[in-house]
Amino acid sequence: MKFPFYVGDGKRQRSDVPTTLPVSRRSQMMMPENYIADAGLVDACNVALLLGQPLLLTGEPGIGKTQFAYSLAWELGFEEPLKFETKSTSTARDLFYTYDSLKQFQDAYSGIANRNTLKYLTYCALGTAILLTREKSEVVEFLPPYFVHPGKRRSIVLIDEVDKAPRDFPNDILNELDQMYFRILELGNAQILANPELQPFIIITSNSEKDLPDAFLRRCIYYHIPFPNRDRLAEIVANRLGLYSGASSEFLNTALDLFFELRATSSGLRKKPATAELLGWMIALREISNRQENPLTQPELVQRTLSNLIKTAEDQDKAKKIVKQWIDNRKK
Repeated sequence: MKFPFYVGDGKRQRSDVPTTLPVSRRSQMMMPENYIADAGLVDACNVALLLGQPLLLTGEPGIGKTQFAYSLAWELGFEEPLKFETKSTSTARDLFYTYDSLKQFQDAYSGIANRNTLKYLTYCALGTAILLTREKSEVVEFLPPYFVHPGKRRSIVLIDEVDKAPRDFPNDILNELDQMYFRILELGNAQILANPELQPFIIITSNSEKDLPDAFLRRCIYYHIPFPNRDRLAEIVANRLGLYSGASSEFLNTALDLFFELRATSSGLRKKPATAELLGWMIALREISNRQENPLTQPELVQRTLSNLIKTAEDQDKAKKIVKQWIDNRKK
């Protein structure tokens, strides 16, 4: 593949065939077997597993909260987590199921006689997990035609970025989290209760954009994932990008020097780069430099890839000055 892929100078001819673009490297960065948890996270997770309580994780964006759920599922031999992506419009019911009332109304208006209420029912992450704790024969009356029941099993459920939800969302699921059940209003308020021996393990993440209710916090095991120090971050990067750098490589150490310059309090950056951005930046540097041992010996590459580390217009100008100063200091 020829780099750059796009020139944009107004003089290039259109390619006769679609250009071959690289396969996304994100899958490599996200492989659960390469996740390294800190000791505090390991302890909090094991306590939550022991007590059967949800594990609530906070930490800055890009720190690895979501990826932890996939690492846990992989290591314990579970299927991938059933993920609920919280939105500003999420309600408690959405965590368990959705019901397409509009489609039902349209069918009725069109004269489609369908008394099968299950046709309009879709189970979401925690609803699916609770159903799967039961034998199919125990819950068959609640299963839509599309629902595939592979046999009873335990699941890991990821409730991602719970702080995006309306204020009432955490309070509205307190009893359900405690007792692992939900009700389906459209099926006569039928209640589905999880098999106590196979209750789902729940991981909840928050970026701390808003405070969570005390009653909700009391039901969780809590851990704040701190930003890793330099040595641990070097280990994380080397493990995730082993094809690109060893823990003691010049490339990795040079990259960390600049990365921590940008993260320093004195940088004045409003949104400091995180671990995920560091990983992407190092991949970009190596590929753009045609896999040189240390691409950072070419200062111009830093400026060309800065967009991967800096995500606001306000920070761009500050970061360029920091990079220039860092380059000048390296020349001395």
